[in-house]
Amino acid sequence: MDDFHITPTENGWALKKQGAERASKTAATKAEIVKLASEFLEGKTASLKIHKQDGSIEEERTYPRSADPRKTKG
Repeated sequence: MDDFHITPTENGWALKKQGAERASKTAATKAEIVKLASEFLEGKTASLKIHKQDGSIEEERTYPRSADPRKTKG
């Protein structure tokens, strides 16, 4: 499972694979990058961490939803 992060940049927001130097996608607003990320990760198995403006994690999503480890018993 690949890990992706949505983080603030000087010019807006970026979707970046963990460990990558360049962003996979960029957008001017957070709402726009979240929508782009959902489309980009469709069909992939990945974890997405959405950060706040201060860098702390606001939300974590798993793609596809069925791959979410918190939904398993035990």
